[in-house]
Amino acid sequence: MACTRGGHSIDQWSEILATEGEQQQQENEVVYRRKKTQNTSKDVDLRKSGSSCRYGNRVNFVAGTKRVSWNRSLSTRGRSSIACMIYLPQMKPDKRKGKPALPKGKFVQPPNFEKERAYFEEVDAFELVEESPSPKKLDTWAVGNKTDSGPVPLLCTRLEKWLMSKKLNHGCGPSSTLSKILDTPSMALEPIADFDLPQTPQKSSVKINSQLYSDGGNEGSKCIEAAVKKLSLISLSDSADSDKLDPFDALLAACGQLSPAKLHDVFSKYCDIETIAKVGEGTYGEAFRIGNYVCKIVPVNGDLRVNGEVQKRSEELLDEVILSRTLNQLRGKEGDAYNSCKTFIETIDIRVCQGTYDAALIKAWEDWDEKHGSENDHPKEFPEKQCYVVFVLENGGKDLESFVLQNFDEARSLLVQVATALAVAESEYEFEHRDLHWGNILLSQNDSETLQFIVEGKVLLVKTYGLFISIIDFTLSRINTGDNILFLDLSMDPYLFKGPKGDKQSETYRKMKEVTEDYWEGSFPKTNVLWLLYLVDMLLQKKSFDRTSKNERDLRSLKKRLDKYTSAKEAMFDPFFSDLFVEHD
Repeated sequence: MACTRGGHSIDQWSEILATEGEQQQQENEVVYRRKKTQNTSKDVDLRKSGSSCRYGNRVNFVAGTKRVSWNRSLSTRGRSSIACMIYLPQMKPDKRKGKPALPKGKFVQPPNFEKERAYFEEVDAFELVEESPSPKKLDTWAVGNKTDSGPVPLLCTRLEKWLMSKKLNHGCGPSSTLSKILDTPSMALEPIADFDLPQTPQKSSVKINSQLYSDGGNEGSKCIEAAVKKLSLISLSDSADSDKLDPFDALLAACGQLSPAKLHDVFSKYCDIETIAKVGEGTYGEAFRIGNYVCKIVPVNGDLRVNGEVQKRSEELLDEVILSRTLNQLRGKEGDAYNSCKTFIETIDIRVCQGTYDAALIKAWEDWDEKHGSENDHPKEFPEKQCYVVFVLENGGKDLESFVLQNFDEARSLLVQVATALAVAESEYEFEHRDLHWGNILLSQNDSETLQFIVEGKVLLVKTYGLFISIIDFTLSRINTGDNILFLDLSMDPYLFKGPKGDKQSETYRKMKEVTEDYWEGSFPKTNVLWLLYLVDMLLQKKSFDRTSKNERDLRSLKKRLDKYTSAKEAMFDPFFSDLFVEHD
């Protein structure tokens, strides 16, 4: 291990052992040179002398071979460790202290675990109650509460729906199911007061200002509010208690019934059953004309698939019953009403029925099939125990698909009536229809020149040009009743968004999904605007009426502006509709 400097041999280890001071200086110099990146004075001297004992910018103590980086680092660590062993004082390891020796002649007792054993035996004997999560609904209807942070027991929710239905259907009689809940005889319950119908969407819980039912003054009388409070404390894991308010029983109670009726009995109230005629059909049911009204029959709770679809459940129809009756509240409000219109179809009655289709209904269905070609399954396939919900509605006329528009003024009146009605429902209930295709808009002739709307306290008269509009079918709708948010969770129906590309109705469903981001409980009034855009497309592409090229340009300009609006309340004040509003004295 020697290098030649100026022709003389120098032993580096001799220099290290010569003096302690010189050695310490040399060690520091080696360490310094190992970490330094720049050339030292010795390196310069070595390069000047032409020494071959060099490696890069560093002095190499081992002449000859060139090391790779990882080998060099290991060699450096080896030199450092050797220096430490030579020049650093060695530290003696601490002796491990053992346990003190036991005194001779003494016996040590083994540890006693009796207390621990007794504790765990007590824990094992105790029946742990695990809090069960809120059950996931099998159907696609959902109810959301705006302020409650925890899940609302399903039992309490169903009772609250029944209470809401009582607000909207004052004529329904006492319920035997409700009597069981209150542990009060059914005959003792007599209605003595109504609820105050909530007018603003900010309320989120049922508030009862007076006792709804009384048992004739007995001390044991209970109000509905106390029953709700009591039921909310019942554990959902107790199947006996959770069955007290069955969904089907709640649906019966909402319709003011103790048991299902017969289809024949319901229809005979409104017309001679032999005069019944089918007027339309949908995926989930059939529509028949009965006298001056139209009824919609929807199968419920059965195992038989209807037109390829699973039948609706009681919970779904219960929500639709409440929603229909809630929209009824917009009708007939005059004077001091804050929001009012008559554009949403009036619900005359809702009944739960059971049994097979009557012969008159079968004949009416087959007559329609022969003339129009039905796309639905034949109703004779329904079993004897099949249940239905029958909606008795006013006769709103023909749907837009089959109605013949005469001119551009009628087309404009159609759009302004729909836009203004949606604006009224938005203001009152945060309403979104979410399925306003041309089969869900009915048109009829009317002698009235104007139609009154009240939007947020402002009275508006709209020119009708002899046309009256009715909006129907709230199956997919979303509404805030003031107590609950009712909506259909469309994320549970992915096939709804897989319609043909380019089809306006299918494209509108997909646009709604983009707007809502698949969160269907929330308020997104933009969805109402999307259906207004759809209607403009239908008028331009599918409907024939007297119009000029300027009329078509106006419709296309309206479509561009509609795309920028976020609600029907904004859209109704578009310049396209400005001359259709008449000043109200």
